[in-house]
Order: sequence, then structure tokens, then C-alpha cells
Amino acid sequence: MSNIIIDFLSELKVNNDREWFNKNKPYFEKAKNEFYQLVEALIPAIAKSSPQVANLEVKDTIFRIYRDVRFSKDKSPYKTQMGAYIAPGGRKSVYAGHYIHVEPGNSFLAGGSYCPQSDKLKNIRSEILYNIDEFKSILNQSKFKKLFNEISGSKLVRPPVGFPKDFEDIELLKFKDYTIFHPVADEFFNDPDFLRKSVSIFECMNPFNEFLNRAIDS
Repeated sequence: MSNIIIDFLSELKVNNDREWFNKNKPYFEKAKNEFYQLVEALIPAIAKSSPQVANLEVKDTIFRIYRDVRFSKDKSPYKTQMGAYIAPGGRKSVYAGHYIHVEPGNSFLAGGSYCPQSDKLKNIRSEILYNIDEFKSILNQSKFKKLFNEISGSKLVRPPVGFPKDFEDIELLKFKDYTIFHPVADEFFNDPDFLRKSVSIFECMNPFNEFLNRAIDS
């Protein structure tokens, strides 16, 4: 990948208005196309270990750059990142999957389940409660800890309703998002070994995602 995505997003960040964007529409289309090609290469590579995403179309995974500003104090019309969610069903999927986020100075690869619906969240917590040893063995795997450190996401202050307050690992049940992140430098996307390195990181997420998806399907 060339620098065009990072360069475009960097300029958009300081020119986040419709006039500049419309004047630079061809610039945006070049950056968008470059990101499209990147995701297009990732899908079959990820599908080798996650075959359920093999038939995904790129257009179903990529998030639009246009912001919904109706309920936001920030009225900037455009996102200053490009992202794609590679999971069964694409970007609107209820399942845990693989997310790529390109943003100058804040790029990352991520996995897990972000903002699951209340019934799915309850299923995930129950799965953890009844299979805590399996779940902790995934979190404590050395490569997993090196790449992701720990679960990220917002948490409840108190134990979730309906779950035992005296559960030894109650902190693992308090999450409202079960997500994991691996930050990368902007230069990561220009690495000739980008695809192999990305797939290696995404494959390390698979046991975590599979555990969550088993719960989501229950």
C-alpha cells in the first residue's frame, strides 16, 4: 500500500468540510480504492483460518466515510479514518470478527464483539461463567498477551444483574464490550510483508472470537 490513504486522511483531518472534500473527490476515490484493494487481499487470507468469511464481498465490510451528525455535537461531516469489519455478515454483523482501522497516528487491528445486543451480551457472560478455565486459557496464551495484553472495552461498576457477585473472576463478567486491540504504526501498511503480518495477528484472535461466537449462537 502506498501512503495515499494516510496522506488523504491527514489532510482531511485539517480540512473536514464539504467544500474541501468535494474539491478533492478524485483524491478520496484513489484513497478509497487503495483501501478497497487492501481489504480485498485480506478477506481470502483471513478465510484460510476463518472460512465463514470466504464469501464476503468487500463492499459489505467497509464503513462509509460520511458521519451521522444528527445527534452529535461534533458536526464534522467526515470520519478521519477508514475501517472494515471482516466477519460473517460484514460490517453489520452481530458476530465477533476482525476489524482493520487506518487512521493517522491511531491505526490498529482489532477483534471481538463491540456493543453486543443485551441478549448476546448475557450469553457471552454466561459462557464465560460456565467455561471460565477455557476462557482464561485463551487470554493467558503468551502470544495473545503479547499482541493484545488484555480485553478492552467499557465496563460496569457493579456485577451484572443475575450473575453471582462472589464469582472469583467477576471482573471478566463486567465488560460491556469484549474487544481486543493491537496498535500499529502508519508505516505498517507500507510494509511489503503487511499481509502476512496482519493475518498472523488476526489468526491469534480466532480462539477468542470463536469462544464469543459460540456464546452468541447459543
